[in-house]
Amino acid sequence: MLVRLLYASRAAQPLTNEVIESILAQSRARNPGLGITGILCHNGGLFMQVLEGGRDPVNELYGQIVRDERHKDVVLLHYEEIAERRFAGWTMGQVNLAKINPSIVLKYSEKPMLDPYTVPGRVSMALLEELMATASIIGRTGP
Repeated sequence: MLVRLLYASRAAQPLTNEVIESILAQSRARNPGLGITGILCHNGGLFMQVLEGGRDPVNELYGQIVRDERHKDVVLLHYEEIAERRFAGWTMGQVNLAKINPSIVLKYSEKPMLDPYTVPGRVSMALLEELMATASIIGRTGP
């Protein structure tokens, strides 16, 4: 059974490009073997991530993230059983929210800077789907 999980967290330490690249490299190396796909959005010290895959591997990975000392204020925003993946082309795509057109974020938020802690999970999912449709996600795998 496939599931989709969306969570938000804050970085426990100041985020650098090296930290983000390390997280992405680790995800891209580990996720294919677990059958997990998804995307990681970041902006300053904020993370928002979608994980898709089998229920057990996704739940286990989320549990690891909750216990990961690099994250704090981890909040589950959305969880659902799914018939098919929306982010199947990414072992772990990435979006730097600071580099996208603020009007896209403003469409889904009170301010042009997304705060997933203040909007419903379905709103954050809608934003991510628009980012996918507008090719704002980088790091696609496969053909």
